[in-house]
Amino acid sequence: MNGDVLILLTAVIGILFVASTVGFVLRLRASDTGPGSAIENLNARINAWWVMVIVMAIAFVAGKTGVVILFAICSFAALREFLTLTNTKTADYWALAAAVFVVLPVQYLSVGMNWYGFYSIFIPVYAFLLMPIISALRGDTKDFLIRVAEAQWALMICVFCVSHVPALLSLNIPGYEGRNLFLIFFLVVVVQSSDVLQYVWGKLLGRRKIAPKLSPSKTLEGLLGGVLSASLLGAALFWITPFSIWQAAALSLVITLMGFFGGLVMSAIKRDRGVKDWGHLISGHGGFIDRLDSVIFSAPIFFHIVRFYWDVH
Repeated sequence: MNGDVLILLTAVIGILFVASTVGFVLRLRASDTGPGSAIENLNARINAWWVMVIVMAIAFVAGKTGVVILFAICSFAALREFLTLTNTKTADYWALAAAVFVVLPVQYLSVGMNWYGFYSIFIPVYAFLLMPIISALRGDTKDFLIRVAEAQWALMICVFCVSHVPALLSLNIPGYEGRNLFLIFFLVVVVQSSDVLQYVWGKLLGRRKIAPKLSPSKTLEGLLGGVLSASLLGAALFWITPFSIWQAAALSLVITLMGFFGGLVMSAIKRDRGVKDWGHLISGHGGFIDRLDSVIFSAPIFFHIVRFYWDVH
């Protein structure tokens, strides 16, 4: 583990310690009347972030293999959550089994092998065509289009998009060899920070709701404050990337906006299905998709921009 990684890891742990201390103090001050739901939720989220940071740190220490396996597990959990909300029937079981036990591992295996020409088209072309073929062979036409489309969406969202996070390790950027882990760190920290900062700015200044039927807590003031603040954070992190300070700021702006719109889309799906969270696997955070929704939409865009402008291919 090089010095830059140690500095970043120390900084993240320091921030979590501060957050834990603040949460503890807030809970003590509210102990007379009983801690409110907001404080309990805050502490649950902080505790969950401790677990996630430790898991990601272990994966980073393990190197590329560890990162690929980590995100493959995340894709598996997210795919499972997504499929529980779809209109699946007995006729779809073979297609879904192929998605989970064939498509997912093949996608991540190709990512681990740096096989860009395959993993960039495997799901949107081959799996996209294979899924309806398998379901059609079972002969059940009731809601066929809806069932197939939902399964295809599940694969695209939970496997294809998420796999672009570890795919960042395969980029060949001159003068940046051996440091691609920082691209993942940059993406995750900037996008997730934007989520938190949008919530904070929304609570402080939020007045105009953007999409009240989808996410009542999202406001225009929260969006502007969160995106601009996270973009400044991304600019401050330019030194761990191959980007200039202005390039880092511009990329941060793009991925935070994509993260915001990703959150809206996933909220729309949850509202359509009548659920608050995708799951309850992560205490205080809902399911895996609840934590990945912003990254899901930003990861492919970030990957392809960096590959187009910085990678030698």
